[in-house]
Amino acid sequence: MTTRRKLITTAGVGAVGATLAAPAIAQSKIRWRMQTYAGTALAEHVIKPAIDSFNKIAGDQMEIELFFADQLVPTGELFRAMQNGTIDAVQSDDDSMASPTEVTVFGGYFPFASRYSLDVPVLFNQYGLNEIWDAEYSKVGVKHLSAGAWDPCHFATKDPINSLADLKGKRVFTFPTAGRFLTQFGVVPVTLPWEDIEVAVQTGELDGIAWSGITEDYTVGWADVTNYFLTNNISGAWAGSFFANMDRYNELPENLKELLKVCMDQSHYYRQWWYWGGEANLRVNGTKMQLTSIPDEEWQQVEDAALVFWDEIAAESETKAKVVEIFKQYNADMVKAGRPYRYG
Repeated sequence: MTTRRKLITTAGVGAVGATLAAPAIAQSKIRWRMQTYAGTALAEHVIKPAIDSFNKIAGDQMEIELFFADQLVPTGELFRAMQNGTIDAVQSDDDSMASPTEVTVFGGYFPFASRYSLDVPVLFNQYGLNEIWDAEYSKVGVKHLSAGAWDPCHFATKDPINSLADLKGKRVFTFPTAGRFLTQFGVVPVTLPWEDIEVAVQTGELDGIAWSGITEDYTVGWADVTNYFLTNNISGAWAGSFFANMDRYNELPENLKELLKVCMDQSHYYRQWWYWGGEANLRVNGTKMQLTSIPDEEWQQVEDAALVFWDEIAAESETKAKVVEIFKQYNADMVKAGRPYRYG
């Protein structure tokens, strides 16, 4: 009886010990490294608040370590680094990080695909782009997590732009696809590391920037080295996304996947009001750049050229044609809907 009682006691202690030990193993902290396309000053708005919230709520379960533009790898190598697991997650547009997919050309600023920031989430969530992006990235071992809108694309330049002729010969830092489109108007696209742009404008290596709206120009210091801001834009909103290495994402428990989604949605919401308010406020109250405009009837040449560009892209593949058709249908719907969706 004594032996039996001792055996039960010992077994009980062992069972309790095993029960207590198991959570320590199961709860070992998950750690991710995420790199954003944005430099330090810009990241304070476009991603850091969301990652801080995620880490605070995730507590001992998970931590995302955030790195800024080019800190771990150059932006153009972000996709490959994430695909091979060097980086666990990325915030970028498809175009800048050179994704090997059929939808890459539509990331960043695809000319006139959107007129307002709300167009981007509607296109992804209600017009079918989410499903297309998910399929394309799944083919290459990357999880497309969530797409959202940033600011419109304007020129910030050292010399005034008052006509299309003023664009000729201007060396401009911009996105790959936007640069490809703008070359027909004499713009010379230049690719440089993000952190080098301000100095490149000062030294004359660049004549201007077509990478953002006025909010970013002030936030990151470009308004200090450029003199003019062109009110015409070539896109109403930058389209960017959160991505993750597929294996690392699949390893996450369901509650962390849900938390990641909620924090990304919060990030999208933050940018909606931060950019929308900033673009208006700095045009009205900003003191660092003089506003210039190209007359609407002349700028119409650029908008007409964009539709030709769309058809050129659509001819490249079936998937690209499907995306372009969605853009056309969406914009036609917005024109029919009228104000406030589309003016004119």
